[in-house]
Amino acid sequence: MDTRRLLRTSALALATAGLLISGCTGGSSSSGASASAAPGRAAPAAALKPYYEQQLKWRPCGVEGFDCATMKAPLDYAAPGGDSIKLAVARKKATGPGKRLGTLQVNPGGPGGSAVDYLQGYAGIGYPAPVRARYDMVAIDPRGVARSEPVECLSGKEMDAYTQVDQTPDDAAETARLSTSLKDFAAGCKQRSGEVLPHVSTVEAARDMDILRAVLGDEKLSYVGASYGTFLGATYAELFPDRVGRLVLDGAMDPSLPSREMNRDQTSGFETAFQSFAADCVKQKDCPLGDTSAADASLRLKAFFTALDAKPAATGESRKLGESLATTGVIAAMYDEAAWPQLREALTTAMAGDGAALLSLADSYYERESDGTYANLMYANAAVNCLDSPPAFTTPGAVESALPEFEKASPVFGRGFAWASLNCAYWPTPATGAPHRIEAKGAAPIVVVGTTRDPATPYKWAQGLAAQLSSGSLLTYEGDGHTAYGRGSDCIDTAINTYLLEGTVPPKNKRCS
Repeated sequence: MDTRRLLRTSALALATAGLLISGCTGGSSSSGASASAAPGRAAPAAALKPYYEQQLKWRPCGVEGFDCATMKAPLDYAAPGGDSIKLAVARKKATGPGKRLGTLQVNPGGPGGSAVDYLQGYAGIGYPAPVRARYDMVAIDPRGVARSEPVECLSGKEMDAYTQVDQTPDDAAETARLSTSLKDFAAGCKQRSGEVLPHVSTVEAARDMDILRAVLGDEKLSYVGASYGTFLGATYAELFPDRVGRLVLDGAMDPSLPSREMNRDQTSGFETAFQSFAADCVKQKDCPLGDTSAADASLRLKAFFTALDAKPAATGESRKLGESLATTGVIAAMYDEAAWPQLREALTTAMAGDGAALLSLADSYYERESDGTYANLMYANAAVNCLDSPPAFTTPGAVESALPEFEKASPVFGRGFAWASLNCAYWPTPATGAPHRIEAKGAAPIVVVGTTRDPATPYKWAQGLAAQLSSGSLLTYEGDGHTAYGRGSDCIDTAINTYLLEGTVPPKNKRCS
C-alpha cells in the first residue's frame, strides 16, 4: 500500500476506474517563501506580461466537442525571465441557452490527477446541464502532471516492484528494504525529472491558474476543486483574493495541519469508512467477513492481511497479492460506496486463494495499465506533496515511535499508513512550503463542502478550512464516500448549482443527506 496523500474526487474514480490516498501537504513558492507570504505578488509584472498576454491556439482533441491548447508559464516564478514550462489546457464551450457566465476551471485533486482527463471524462459531460450551458468548462493539467511536462520516476517493472514492498515491516531487514525502496523512488525522480522537480508546488500551480484566467479573458476565477483541488483553490484565493469569483472547494483539506497530523487524521478517516463498509457488509449474504458485527469483520480482515504477509495469493500472473497490494485494493474501494459490492466479491475470491480481483482494484488505484505501464499520478503526487510541506517523519525510528497513535486511529490500517508517511523523508528537493492558516481576506464568498464519513478528507478538515477562510461557508453532506458534488444528492447539487449560476451562497451551516 502506498498512502501518499492522493485525494482525488470519486467522480473521477467512477469515470476512469482510479481511486486514491495520503502523504504530505502544505503550500509554497519555489523561492522558499511559504504561501502565507503571498509570493504571487512579488514577481515583476513586466516579466510576467508576455505570459498574461499570450494567445492560445485551440484545436479539436480527444472527445468530440472539446478543444485543447498549450499554455506557457515561467518554470521558476522567482526568475520569470528564464525558462518556461508548457501546460496542457482543455475546453468545452458553453452549450447554452442562457447568458454565458464566463469560464469555470475544474480540478479533480490528487495531487497528480489529470484535470484534462477529468474534464473530458466527467466534468465536461457530467456536470449539471445548467452549469455546462452557461460556463465554458476548462481544465489545466498542473505542472508535472499528465500532459504538462510530467514528472517521471520509475519504469513499469520498477514500479511493480515498488508497489509490492512490505509496508508493515516486522523486523530490521524489512524496515531496511522499505527505506531502500523509498530512497530508490526518490532517486529515480531526481534522475528522470530533476529540472522540473523543484517547480511543481501548489503555489506555482495556483499562479498558473491565474495566467489561464487572464488569457481566457476572465476578470475573476470561477472554480470547482475537489479533494487536493480544494487546497489548490484555497491557495489561489490566498494569493489573489481580489480575483476570486465563485469557488467551490469539495472534500476540503485543512492547510494549517502538519503532515503527521494530516496522515493520522486520514488514517482515522479510512477506519471510519471501513467501519461503515463492514457494518453494511455483515448484513449482505455475500459478505466474506462474516455476519456478526463490524468489529468481527475488522478482525477477519486484519487476519487475512497477516496471512498474505506470510504467503501471498496467486493472481494468474507473475505478480502475487501480498499484504501491501491487498490493503491498497481495500483502501481504493473506500472512496465510493458504489464500489462496496465489487470489494465484497474481490475479498471473497482472494480469501479463497485467487487474488486477481483485489489486485485489479489496487492497479486502478495506482493507475497501472494492462501492459504494465503506469500513469505519472504517483510520481507527480510525491513531487508536489514533498515540495509543499516538510515530511511527516524523517527516520524509521520516528515512525516506530508513532505506531501506537496510528494503530489507535486504525487497528487495521494504522501500521501501513504510518510507514507510508515516511515517503518524503528521502526526497531530493527540500520542502519550500509549510502548514499555515489560509484566510484569503477580501475574497468573495467561498463554498466549502465536507462529507461526514469521507475517508480521504475527513469532515473536520472541511470545518477547519471553512473557519479559516474569511469568507468561507460550510456545506455539509451527511453520508459516505469522497466528495459530494455530483454524487447523487439533489440537496448538495442544488445548493452548489445555485451558487455557481446565481452567486447565492447556501444558508449558514446547511446540511444535506
